[in-house]
Amino acid sequence: IRYRGAFLRLYRGEVRLVLGRRRNLALLMVLAVVPVLIGVAVFLSTPRGGEGPQFLGQITGNGLFLVFTALTVSLPFFLPLVVGVVAGDSIAGEAGSGTLRYLLTVPVSRGRLLAVKALGVATYTALAVLTVAVVGLVTGALLFGLHDVTLLSGDTVSLASGLLRSLGIAAYVIVALFGLAAGGVFVSTLTENAIGAMATTIGLAVFSALLDAVPQLSSIHAALLTHNWLGFGELLRGSVDTGALLRWSLLHLTYAAVFLSLAWARLQTKDITS
Repeated sequence: IRYRGAFLRLYRGEVRLVLGRRRNLALLMVLAVVPVLIGVAVFLSTPRGGEGPQFLGQITGNGLFLVFTALTVSLPFFLPLVVGVVAGDSIAGEAGSGTLRYLLTVPVSRGRLLAVKALGVATYTALAVLTVAVVGLVTGALLFGLHDVTLLSGDTVSLASGLLRSLGIAAYVIVALFGLAAGGVFVSTLTENAIGAMATTIGLAVFSALLDAVPQLSSIHAALLTHNWLGFGELLRGSVDTGALLRWSLLHLTYAAVFLSLAWARLQTKDITS
């Protein structure tokens, strides 16, 4: 019980540290602007009635689709950028500022420190995704209203079912991004240069996306970090392939487990002088 209480205090302190940084709050504000801009643009320029491309055209008929559109637009760049910045700074930032050594003299084991840092990054990742989803939901409700949902398969489900699917989509995106976040934590153990760790983490997502765009490498696409990030579209079909969703989520969690294992191994042997 005493160990659990100490761990929770460390975790709460880490979350306060992450959310207390103006840069991280500013990034959340940028994410919040994305669905607002999309919603206002569609409201002012697109005729009502659901015309237009997939997702985007359906916003005018049901504001709930603004959630799906905002997440789709944010996933290729905005969300990986935000996650990369916070994950890359998690340990490298402490080392660069000279506070990492003092954290370990509390005393706190290196394994516990890594767990707290990883949970802090995971919490911020979840908050970033929920910021896009919640702002998209509120903006869509105000501009277009919320109604029964016509899925991509043509089936119509109730608003309650649509909201539940939206929650599932947000959860899927959080799990998908945690693979990248864990990679950022690992990179952060390799250097004391926080900016370099941030850039490398974002580079992981960019490099994976580039490989995914090369048809000649189709044999490895299914194993790439970013390949199934948009797989949440499966939740917008009448018959959901839960097996595929579980398989893709397991891949993301496997990436996270591998990266965090490497981070633990590196942190255990790292000579911490700052």
